[in-house]
Amino acid sequence: MTTTQAQTESSPLPDPPGTRPPARTPLWDRRFTLYFTARTVSLFGDAMMPVAAALAVGALYGISGVGFVLGAWTGTFVILVLFGGVFADRLGARRMMVGADLARVLTQGVLAVAFFTGRPPFWLLVTMAALAGAAVAMFMPGVNGMVPLIAREPQRANATLKVADALAQLLGPALAGLLITLTGAGTVYAIDAGTFVLSALCLTLIRLAPAGADSAVPSGSSLRRDLRQGWHEFRSRSWMWSVILIWTGYGVLVFGPLVPLSSALVSARLGTNAYGLAVSFLGVGTVLGGLLALRVRPARPLAAGTVAMALYTVLPLCVALGGSLPVLLLGHIVGGGALAFWSVMWATSVQTHTPPAVLNRVSAYELGGSVSGIALGQILAGPAIALASPERLLLVSAAACLAGCVALFATPAIRGLRRADATATADATADGGPGAPDSA
Repeated sequence: MTTTQAQTESSPLPDPPGTRPPARTPLWDRRFTLYFTARTVSLFGDAMMPVAAALAVGALYGISGVGFVLGAWTGTFVILVLFGGVFADRLGARRMMVGADLARVLTQGVLAVAFFTGRPPFWLLVTMAALAGAAVAMFMPGVNGMVPLIAREPQRANATLKVADALAQLLGPALAGLLITLTGAGTVYAIDAGTFVLSALCLTLIRLAPAGADSAVPSGSSLRRDLRQGWHEFRSRSWMWSVILIWTGYGVLVFGPLVPLSSALVSARLGTNAYGLAVSFLGVGTVLGGLLALRVRPARPLAAGTVAMALYTVLPLCVALGGSLPVLLLGHIVGGGALAFWSVMWATSVQTHTPPAVLNRVSAYELGGSVSGIALGQILAGPAIALASPERLLLVSAAACLAGCVALFATPAIRGLRRADATATADATADGGPGAPDSA
């Protein structure tokens, strides 16, 4: 077993005898407040986009149109996210995130103008979706890498950010449905563009450690070598690649087809406002799941997250079975809480079991693997309804969700992964050690 494998596959070493655990440090310092604000406003804008795509694009080009637009976004993301991880390690996560925000101001602004002035051509919707996906590919690898830089307790930070995500999911979809009904989709895209302006500003104002080790990647390193090192670090963690392998199946069978299929079924049966309300209640569940993750610190986080994910099954199930509006809302609450709790456990595990110097690249591999399945599932959602009804396809999604949880829990490396203490990582980061943050 290599040194890297020994460090990542086993639990962290205990503190030396005689040392006392550090006092709990405040979370809400200036850096975390700015980062929280940046993520919250952009998440709010993003929360409106699935509803805008499902309703506005669906009204013009049908379920297949929604699937292809969403697939263009996720497909471009999957293709480019590995390079985003390398660039984040080379140039600094924050610089890449600011640049990606500015790029999305352009893409969402163009779509806002297109919807304000008439019927956007399908090629423009697909092109802007692909460009936005490329920007997110440059943005997302840095999200995991930034958390240990701006917070000394990653699980608290991740859970707090998940609550912000939940509030965005609670308010964004309902507002999107209302705005589309009253003013049209152009307003939704314009608001989304504005959120990226504010996000870029907040990220720019964050001041981190001096640039003693601004980039974790040696200046003479080649792009190919950087990608290979990231792959080696990802591959050496059997718990990580096992989760991503299962999550790829989730993407194809569960997450990918869920928005196109459920939006069509719920809107046709209960109206467009009902679908926006249901997605908002997904945010209610996410709030509850995030608050639970703030208080619960399981010794085996991925095992606990897997138990929670089994409850996600009720979400596609309640849509497939044509549940009444109260049942639909309750199903979205349960599903949102389950996914939120898993997400916090997963993000914290990745951040605390991966060396800071390669965290952005490892994050890129795990993001690319998990999202690739979603892209395929979105693209196939339209053609699949020629083979089976949307209700039957969502029943398949529910069954796949349960099967995935069985596979997660049956894998020893996933079930047995223990919680890591990130204090040492945080101390190294604060001192400008390996993986020290970028400075503008």
